[in-house]
Amino acid sequence: MIYFTADLHLGHANILSHTGRPFASVEEMDAVLIQNWNRKVHRNDTVYILGDLIFRNAVPAVEYLEQLKGIKHLIIGNHDKDWMKRTDLAKYFASAQLMAEINDGRHRITLCHYPMMSWNRCNQGAFHIHGHIHNNRNDSYWPLLKQMPQALNAGVDINGFAPVTFDELVENNKRFKESEESTCSQEKPL
Repeated sequence: MIYFTADLHLGHANILSHTGRPFASVEEMDAVLIQNWNRKVHRNDTVYILGDLIFRNAVPAVEYLEQLKGIKHLIIGNHDKDWMKRTDLAKYFASAQLMAEINDGRHRITLCHYPMMSWNRCNQGAFHIHGHIHNNRNDSYWPLLKQMPQALNAGVDINGFAPVTFDELVENNKRFKESEESTCSQEKPL
């Protein structure tokens, strides 16, 4: 099985208020994220992590990495560089790179931590999976990004705080984009 995830921010206390995560503490968040991961992912499953796995962590990165099941591929995010310097990446990841193009057997996919405006074969049905934006719909990129059905946000904040399959990713992104439209229509001033 192949899974996708992004923006776990393990160890990052400020992410709780930044994204409105429903956890009382960073310790609770870390425990739930690891438990959700291991409930779905098995030893031989592949997980593509679209960046920002660990950030501002008091716990050593290896303590997190040793708990996470699966064959892990890291697409490096803007908050990954510090913990990466102190970690033997080859021990925990099958690959670690800034961007990748894969084929999951059904889809051509470009992987990058950041949302992209265009990617290889985007006009021929290829998909782009990204992270970085969490559950944010307030920045200037959002009106365009929400109109791009082949650009999929793998962030845990919109994917049940767990790695997801491609089909789950499509469904969760559809709900995320549709819920924004109904929310916006309710929030518009008269």
